[in-house]
Amino acid sequence: MANRTRKRRGYLLLRVMLVLLLVFGGIVAGMVAAYSRRLPDITRMAEYQPQKATQIYARDGTLLANVYQKDRIWVSIDKIPPIVRDAFIATEDRDFYHHHGIDLRGIVRAALADYRHDAAVQGASTITQQLARALFLNDEKTIARKAEEAVLAIQIERFYTKDEILERYLNLIYLGSGAYGVQAAAHTYFGTDVWNLNIGQAAMLAGINAAPSDYSPYVNPKAARQRQAHVLERMASSGYITRAQATYWQAAPLALAGERPSGMLGWKAPYFTTFAVHRLEGLFGRAATYNGGLEVDTTLDPQMQREALAAVQWGIGQAAREGIGAHEGALVAIRPTTGEILAMVGGTGFNLRNQFNRAWQARRQPGSSFKIYVYTAAIDLGLAPTTIIDDSPICFPVGDGTNWCPDNDDHRFWGAMTLRYALAQSRNVVAVKVLQRVGVDRVIEYAHRMGIDSSLGQDLSLALGTSVVSPLEQAAGYATIADQGVAIAPYAIKEVKDSLGSDLYDNRYPQQREVVSSGTAYVVTTMLEDVIKHGTGYPNAEIGRPAAGKTGTTSDFRDAWFVGFTPDLVAAVWIGNDDNTPMHESYGGDVPARVWARFMKAALAKTPRHDFSFPSGEVQMVRICNADHKRALPGEPGYVEYFLNGTEPLGYCYGRAPIDTPAETPTPVSEQPSAEPTP
Repeated sequence: MANRTRKRRGYLLLRVMLVLLLVFGGIVAGMVAAYSRRLPDITRMAEYQPQKATQIYARDGTLLANVYQKDRIWVSIDKIPPIVRDAFIATEDRDFYHHHGIDLRGIVRAALADYRHDAAVQGASTITQQLARALFLNDEKTIARKAEEAVLAIQIERFYTKDEILERYLNLIYLGSGAYGVQAAAHTYFGTDVWNLNIGQAAMLAGINAAPSDYSPYVNPKAARQRQAHVLERMASSGYITRAQATYWQAAPLALAGERPSGMLGWKAPYFTTFAVHRLEGLFGRAATYNGGLEVDTTLDPQMQREALAAVQWGIGQAAREGIGAHEGALVAIRPTTGEILAMVGGTGFNLRNQFNRAWQARRQPGSSFKIYVYTAAIDLGLAPTTIIDDSPICFPVGDGTNWCPDNDDHRFWGAMTLRYALAQSRNVVAVKVLQRVGVDRVIEYAHRMGIDSSLGQDLSLALGTSVVSPLEQAAGYATIADQGVAIAPYAIKEVKDSLGSDLYDNRYPQQREVVSSGTAYVVTTMLEDVIKHGTGYPNAEIGRPAAGKTGTTSDFRDAWFVGFTPDLVAAVWIGNDDNTPMHESYGGDVPARVWARFMKAALAKTPRHDFSFPSGEVQMVRICNADHKRALPGEPGYVEYFLNGTEPLGYCYGRAPIDTPAETPTPVSEQPSAEPTP
């Protein structure tokens, strides 16, 4: 009788439980149906395109920067090692591979734990629920929002595999210090890829996930270690590691990479890299640059960049020691035959307070370094280096009843001299007279063709460099002469691929334009060689190999420049002050020339010595006598001069006729001892 009663009660209890289960199932089905009608379509998860960091590389493969609004580097699930997956599963959702979106046992465990502590001490959200919240919902803590989260999780589990869910989750979660996803976090905390992490490091990342602002080892090392120990314990209790391994890794060193400055302050070669990012935004827009996961190969030579920064910092330090009063400097280096920007230093230090890039953002008066455009136009239009111009006082009406009277730096006038000598000695009055002879508009045209983008003033003071330009523009202009008259717009970006590895942009073969003849470029080069050999650049700009360049000094010593080149490298150097205050007798041939030489020697240390290419079909070498700069007779003292075909002198010195003896064969100026012509 008692047994029958117990059986009847058992059957009754079973029927009640079945009824309750059916009712609960109906309620759940009703909730799913009700909420499903107003929830997002989870099939869109497959189309989700994560916001990835754009990665910028130097020419040798060095990673210069991750550019992002959120620091995220997406990796596929097969690249995330089991130990990392296990650490997160053990901590966040130990039944992940067994439930279908929501974990009823987990909910019960959390409820009991909360009841025992009379507070909410355990969450019950599965990894799938957390993913649903991250992709489709918000962090609002309401019953309705939790119900929506559960419904979405169930639907996600119907359409996607566990690996697909876990891959998205591990790439989306925020892990502190600006890092989103396990790959970015691995780089942020340990300076390596996620597939190189050890058990202790994997446990640390999984522990951070619960409260990134509290458990980051950079924020609270003690709390981070305690959280890591908790994760290792859960991994051991779940069977992913042994107790011995858990004990070992709790005490093992973490090998933290060290907290990096955030944003641009954490980029390598920040002056160059910010310039490259600016160019990327111009090509693809800000959204693609910061969220598109682009892979960008640049032209930067890291070693050359280090040499450039060291040279600028040395120069400003030297200026301080010598009482010159220069507080900032810039240097840009370009390979003239390709237009590649190999180094760019926009100041003495890129920091939180000052990120201004003087190499391309600053516009300063170039002083006499602008004369290259005046003399290039003059040579190209038929004047010869032996053309005589009188260095003597002259005044020009300016239209308001007054006159402008150009002066030389030394306030002296040296009389008649050749164009070659006037350029080497940087005689201002001669440059103004040459500009007047060639024409202001024509010189502006040449400057723009050669590499100057800035607008230029249309008056004769242009010859003295009164219109503002950037160091990058000056480097581009001089590169045109170094590349035998071929202009190539300087560039920092060689190739860009999208997040899938497809080509978006290829600039490895940029457009080239011959803007002056190779003959003109060579003649001007020989004139600029004299600046270094015995002109205003001597001896500070000597580097022990064929080189050409020009000094630049502005009124009141507000700017000082040296721009120069070899066949292999062009560099523009500027020093001055951001507020445009005058320096103390700072000439372009002093600190800037020394900075330039210091950089060029280091940058070209492993490059063989090259002579400038002689364009034999366009230029004639003629031996000239010192007295009146006409053809020298054989055996007569003189020097070798270079002329574009048709501009060479026909007469001989003192009007004498040549005698019938074999002519001497001149050699290129870079291969012979230089002889300063007598003015």
